[in-house]
Amino acid sequence: MDPDPATSPLAAPSNAADHVDHLLAQWAEERPELDVAGLAIVARVVRLQRFLDRRTEAVVAAHGLTIGESNVLAALRRAGPPHTLTPTELYRGLLLSSAAMTHRLDRLQELGYVHRSRAEHDRRQVLVALTPEGREVVDAVMDDYTEHLNTLLGVLAEDERGQLERGLRALLLRLESDEPG
Repeated sequence: MDPDPATSPLAAPSNAADHVDHLLAQWAEERPELDVAGLAIVARVVRLQRFLDRRTEAVVAAHGLTIGESNVLAALRRAGPPHTLTPTELYRGLLLSSAAMTHRLDRLQELGYVHRSRAEHDRRQVLVALTPEGREVVDAVMDDYTEHLNTLLGVLAEDERGQLERGLRALLLRLESDEPG
């Protein structure tokens, strides 16, 4: 059963002002003609991202990883058996440079979480595979991470979470469609 947001210890009073409310009030004072409706949303998304990054870093650090390393392991885990992708598939999927991916793969291989090998059909192609140890650690990270996120989002009622998800999906679809290739 979902917690009642009104009685949740994390719930803010309905008249509470966040940091963005304060900066919007400052803009209203300085530039009352300025339409800040978009800023009211985007500034909150940006601040939320910063708070979520800090909390995510703490969750994955408890497993001896960085966010970037856990993202690589998660991409391999989501790929399904045999949990293997090329470095190119990984860096494109994670929006990284090839150099950043190489650095992450080097570290994950040192930890024993991934193994690199040559493809049988094309010896020029490198394959990155999740090891059993890598699968174990990424599963533990994801268990902790999803539990943490569900707890954080518990301040929202189920219909609010659904509405937020739908709105963010629509915006993301638009932004993704505007990206080149």
